[in-house]
Amino acid sequence: MAQWTSAVGAAQLARQLQAQQPRPAGPGARKPPAYRALADGIRLLVLEGRVPVAARLPAERELALALTVSRTTVAAAYEALRTEGFLESRRGAGSWTAVPAGNPLPARGLEPLPPETLGSLIDLGCAALPAPEPWLTRSVQGALEELPPYAHTHGDYPAGLPALRATLAERYTARGIPTMPEQIMVTTGAMGAIDAICHLFAGRGERIAVESPSYANILQLMREAGARLVPVAMGEGLGSWDLGRWRQVMREAAPRLAYVVADFHNPTGALADEDQRRGLVEAARAAGTVLVVDETMTELHLDEDVEMPRPVCAFDPAGSTVLTVGSASKAFWAGMRIGWVRAAPDVIRSLVAARAYADLGTPVLEQLGVNWLMRTGGWEEAVDLRRAQARENRDALVAAVRRELPEWEFEVPKGGLTLWVRTGGLSGSRVAEAGERVGVRVPSGPRFGVDGAFEGYVRLPFTVGGPVAEEAAVRLAAAARLVESGLGAGVEPLRTFVA
Repeated sequence: MAQWTSAVGAAQLARQLQAQQPRPAGPGARKPPAYRALADGIRLLVLEGRVPVAARLPAERELALALTVSRTTVAAAYEALRTEGFLESRRGAGSWTAVPAGNPLPARGLEPLPPETLGSLIDLGCAALPAPEPWLTRSVQGALEELPPYAHTHGDYPAGLPALRATLAERYTARGIPTMPEQIMVTTGAMGAIDAICHLFAGRGERIAVESPSYANILQLMREAGARLVPVAMGEGLGSWDLGRWRQVMREAAPRLAYVVADFHNPTGALADEDQRRGLVEAARAAGTVLVVDETMTELHLDEDVEMPRPVCAFDPAGSTVLTVGSASKAFWAGMRIGWVRAAPDVIRSLVAARAYADLGTPVLEQLGVNWLMRTGGWEEAVDLRRAQARENRDALVAAVRRELPEWEFEVPKGGLTLWVRTGGLSGSRVAEAGERVGVRVPSGPRFGVDGAFEGYVRLPFTVGGPVAEEAAVRLAAAARLVESGLGAGVEPLRTFVA
């Protein structure tokens, strides 16, 4: 019986490998043999989670043709990986990826680290902040007071609690987007909302247009749903959606869905202006594409001079093109797993009907907590607290990175939670790998792209500030030096740093 659970094609693996930047050679170092460089590249893809564990690799001859190298080179690389524990093989079943005994399984997304590891490792992988107290505690207390009537029901509300649906509809209306409660479905976070949308609109093999780069966890969700991702490159700078490229992709690829983050884009922090929003809606409508707009960052404008454009759905008054996704996770707290979809009533009915085969509904207590916050004004006060914390963290991280890594390049976004950094010609994947060894966890650029794009980037979230931000930059600089020197394995961690 075969031990592999998925397969990686030769062309796909070749694209990922060719996108990698070679490890810089230290002073006087020789260039590694071709087989060693190939083995190192595959190992890095496995450690990054971009090639899954237990994925069948191409046959030696197929990969040799795709890479235009000799079969002997591929065979030697596979043998080196087997020796190191990153590959297993069986006659007749092929070869599949593995991890050596004792190594943690690589994360394919950006899951937060377990709390017990936080004393020795600074986690810059997850763009989420601690809860804005005392508002979390107050919201739970308020929810408990309102819980008794609901406790006498079965507790399943596939469309969401009527009270929260009404509150969310009122908030959209206050933003200038007339909305009825029938246009709202409450979900288990934004991920739950987008998962439901993908299953309803984009079956296996359907095309989905995505910004390039885009949010790593959403890209992975779409891949695992069987979608064919069509990347659309972002323009230069923090306000650049290339409408010409979007129109071309919509016209030529005819994607069933398109996914965009117009408000403080993850990972770049870019903010689309009104002309770009209007253009995206017009391009989607002309192509018959459903435009999914992720608004999870929309309330996180950090600078006083930011003028927020109208929501993207304002340019779709008929409601036939735009589906809007919101969430409490970034503006309030990731542990409050409440998201929502705003769409035309018939779309909401279809999403609710399909939900019966998924999770049935969202936890009642958490919905009551969010509703309590939004009804009492606690939401606005909590978000103000969140903005102040993110602003302070952003400024501390920017100053620390500029001091410790002056050759790294980035623009400072006016909102959101992430900094998109060009790593001065170094491989972002190798910086991430070295970072784990010196005590800082950072996601590399290729996690936010398709087929190995953005190898020269990392994403830094505004999740730490003060001395922790300074120490994170020191450790990133140490990781960069390791990459520059061609070292990586067997490096002792830096001193323990308790946040």
